[in-house]
Amino acid sequence: MDRDEARYRTQLEDAKRASTIQLLFRTARMLDEEALRRVATKPGRPKLRRSHTSLFPHIDLEGTRVSELAERLGVSKQAVSQLVDDLEQQGVLERVVDPEDARARRVRFTARGRAGLLDGLAILKELEAECAKVIGASQMEDLHRALSALDAHLREK
Repeated sequence: MDRDEARYRTQLEDAKRASTIQLLFRTARMLDEEALRRVATKPGRPKLRRSHTSLFPHIDLEGTRVSELAERLGVSKQAVSQLVDDLEQQGVLERVVDPEDARARRVRFTARGRAGLLDGLAILKELEAECAKVIGASQMEDLHRALSALDAHLREK
């Protein structure tokens, strides 16, 4: 490695270490991976990937059109359709007639998918309790308040 590359690598690593948002991204990714690992250990659960779970928050309970999901995720309709196909085969999602346009379809959670969401949130609650043991309940509550405030602010934009 030449001197310029070594200097750049040092600058990059220093900038990453100094970035709270970078730390938030990395921590969120690791927690997401652990949650998926735990889901996978439960018998009879779907084989979920991060790409699958990234779709979940964008699906309205009454259903959402594939085109809308693609827009919300910033990906192609084909990419969303492939994810929906995977999850439909696993019994997590279903396509139903759109009540506003009989020619269109909406994607929604099946009964199994809705139960899976609640199971997933229970796993997240377990992870939160483990995090609270590491940083303390008070700091965990502070983190929740801080993230809630940021979430509210960013939703306003």
